Amino acid sequence: MDNLAKVIPFRPSVTVVERQVADIDDGYTRIANGLLEAVMAADLTARQLKVVLAVIRKTYGFGKKFDRITNTQIAAMTGIHHTHVCKAKNEMIAMNIIVTNGLAIGVNKVISDWNFIISQVGKSLAKSANKTLAESANADKPTQLNTKETIQKKERKDPPKSPKGECDGLEEKPVSNKTPIDYQAVLSAYNTTLGDRLPQAEALNDKRRRAIKRLLTELKEPTVEAVENYFAAFAERAPKFYFGENDRGWRASFDYLLRSDTLLKTREKAL
Repeated sequence: MDNLAKVIPFRPSVTVVERQVADIDDGYTRIANGLLEAVMAADLTARQLKVVLAVIRKTYGFGKKFDRITNTQIAAMTGIHHTHVCKAKNEMIAMNIIVTNGLAIGVNKVISDWNFIISQVGKSLAKSANKTLAESANADKPTQLNTKETIQKKERKDPPKSPKGECDGLEEKPVSNKTPIDYQAVLSAYNTTLGDRLPQAEALNDKRRRAIKRLLTELKEPTVEAVENYFAAFAERAPKFYFGENDRGWRASFDYLLRSDTLLKTREKAL
């Protein structure tokens, strides 16, 4: 009797992908065409573009002009690390594309006030081509772009600088006695970054001003942006214990984060 092998047909596994369809019945964002076109034409990096679209979604998407939007919220929406969100947001605040209203932020709809040269294509071309080709390309731009606002922007030689303070460093750097301190901005940075998870800081007093001044001397840069970076690092590294998940219900506070030992623990990831 011959030995017969049994052949079992192989059926490759099939991954079922759910079909997703965007529909205005699920909600939509009402935005002026001029503002949307200005965002499209703006000389923004990929991160800046994602951040400004997130701000639009969180404001105009809910029928608001301003809203309190934390870096961690934008990070969750865009997939960008919150420190990079911080940097991109501050750059656009410097360019007057994003504006603040107390603790809230929003997009500046007065696009003539945007403080940078809208020439993404021209800038790339100038880097890769020779001088003659770059000049020729600039000469062939449509005349309708040569408005009063763009002419004024082209006359500036130096683009605006982004705010000081990197979003990835907490090293110590002395602060000059002549450096003005915006105490209220530090308090607002805490409320914006951590106010949705920790108690809100309502007011300043002499003790808090002294603590803020000392804190600035212990950071890499004596700026509000550097303070916000520290607050964001605490939000990322601190265990749930600091946010109320303990047997006492204790939570960290603005005063707790102003302490030197809290900064040191955050820097050394020893929380």
